[in-house]
Amino acid sequence: MARRTKAEAYATREALLDAAEDVFFDHGVARTSLDQIARHAGMTRGAVYWHFKNKADLFHALLERVRMPFEELIDEVNEPALLDSPLEALRLACHRGLARLEQPHIRRVHSILLHRCEFFSDINPLEMQNRLAQECHDEMYIQFHKACEQHLLAPSLTPETATRLLQSTLGGLFHDWLREPERFSLSREGGALIDTLFELMCTPSHG
Repeated sequence: MARRTKAEAYATREALLDAAEDVFFDHGVARTSLDQIARHAGMTRGAVYWHFKNKADLFHALLERVRMPFEELIDEVNEPALLDSPLEALRLACHRGLARLEQPHIRRVHSILLHRCEFFSDINPLEMQNRLAQECHDEMYIQFHKACEQHLLAPSLTPETATRLLQSTLGGLFHDWLREPERFSLSREGGALIDTLFELMCTPSHG
């Protein structure tokens, strides 16, 4: 049999991840077998093991495919004009993040992680959620600390309190929306709430 090209191998891997997303979403992670994923992709179980060590390895790859660290969202919006505006960079990054979460693939994978994944073998959904939350916390804190040093943050807020406040707001918005995505637009209505929050967190002269 001819050796597969890198492009063919990549296409096979992506097809398997697509199939895993479908089956995990429909049946949950613990109740899904690698055979089911292989059949859904129109492939053999051997094809799955060619690309992934086990179901946990496949699940981690599925999460990594849609994960975008908050630091990267900041980098995307951190134009030269925003170097002295950490709160504005942070606000725009939140808007970009909310818009990304509305993309079907990203929404479905996060729904799997939060609602369709149990502790199973070496899959620990709580640990994954905590890791993602800590990454967001750390980058938010950096930006709020800069804002505090520049006297842009309301005097009643410390960088840590502001970080917790924003993270709690984003987490609440996302969990409410994920339960019933058709009920409201995360980017539009959620974005409006984020804008209001940032107005309250700015010093009066910079609001």
